[in-house]
Amino acid sequence: MTAAQRVVIAGAGFAGLYAAKALRHLDADVTIVDRNNYHLFQPLLYQVATGLLDPSQIAYPVRASLRRSRKVSVVMAEIESVDLEERLLHTTAGNIAYDILVVATGSTNNYFGIPEMAEAAPGLKTLPDALHLRALILAALERATRCSDDAERQRLLSFTIVGAGPTGVEMAGAVSELLTVVLGGDYRGLSRSEATVTLLETRDQVLATFAPRLGRRAVKTLRRKGVTVKLGRQVVRAEHGSLVLDDGSRVDAGTTVWTAGVQAVQPAGLESLPRTGQNRIAVSDSLSVAGHPEVFVAGDCAALMVRGAPLPMLAAVALQQGRHIATVLEARSRGLADPPFRYLDKGNMATIGRGAAVADIGPVHINGFIGWLMWLGLHLLYIAGFRSRAVVIISWAQNFFFFDRSVRLILDPAARAAAASTEDR
Repeated sequence: MTAAQRVVIAGAGFAGLYAAKALRHLDADVTIVDRNNYHLFQPLLYQVATGLLDPSQIAYPVRASLRRSRKVSVVMAEIESVDLEERLLHTTAGNIAYDILVVATGSTNNYFGIPEMAEAAPGLKTLPDALHLRALILAALERATRCSDDAERQRLLSFTIVGAGPTGVEMAGAVSELLTVVLGGDYRGLSRSEATVTLLETRDQVLATFAPRLGRRAVKTLRRKGVTVKLGRQVVRAEHGSLVLDDGSRVDAGTTVWTAGVQAVQPAGLESLPRTGQNRIAVSDSLSVAGHPEVFVAGDCAALMVRGAPLPMLAAVALQQGRHIATVLEARSRGLADPPFRYLDKGNMATIGRGAAVADIGPVHINGFIGWLMWLGLHLLYIAGFRSRAVVIISWAQNFFFFDRSVRLILDPAARAAAASTEDR
């Protein structure tokens, strides 16, 4: 790579941030662009949504993360489009020219063509999403305390999670534990037996990417926590405070959370690049794009086929791909061929609540308290900032020993933004 070559990274998620960190050792001018000034630890968003963690504990300033990377500059701006011919990234802060472009703009919710679900069932991809869901859950409890109509009270106390992957399972367990903590205590007029938590899954197994035995174990743990698990049922529409399933039955859904699927999101201008399912861009084994060796794609945006299937949209994949892009650029600077990406699969983990988790690490299947300790350790490893790690440990310990979820402020930036937009119109 020639001196002063311009590397522009679109997105400060796991792929983008780890690419920027790895590139600090190369002779290049690196610019990372993101709409937010923080890197978000998405795997713990559900704990913000259920009152266990504060947003500042899972978000860390991008500039602080890259303080030691003197050749990396940070631009906070909306990414609008890419001009592949002119090699320009168009942003709300102006145009940024590049010699190498890394597309790592992440993913958004996939509602599979059910238009009303976007409003009826918010997802869990951003900090505003988590705060919005927390506000919805707590506001439902507030309204239920004042409700004298039994049917409406039952609806308000119904919480439904659609999708039983790791996020859905973790969210269902966390919502149930939150209700156990606050109902009958803070909300003295309500009891846990009045509330329902339902987990819906189209397939016949929760945690479909895990070993079947772990999926069955997860179901048993969820049911012990008071979660109703419905398998083999697909949501077809939402109406009148309930979800209609493919067999015609209905599920009360005063508050619904969508964790059933995601799809990649990229700036305009990349439509000519080859695509696969979930709107992901097909990449070579070096993570570059056919016909555009100067363009790399990483994280949820990238579809790298391994044994006939794309690598999963996981944080572990994203951060390894971000680091690999720096390896490829270093090889090019030496006149060497692009080295292929090799994913080191460290297994899957999911927590089902306080003291319970499952871990699928190759042939090793672990559940229960041991799995939970492993889950804690792995997540602490990747949380940015010493202070954040320390406060997260304290929050987890407080919840474990005292059954407390103290971060229960009703703050809803999404609702405020919508109201402001309505006033503007």
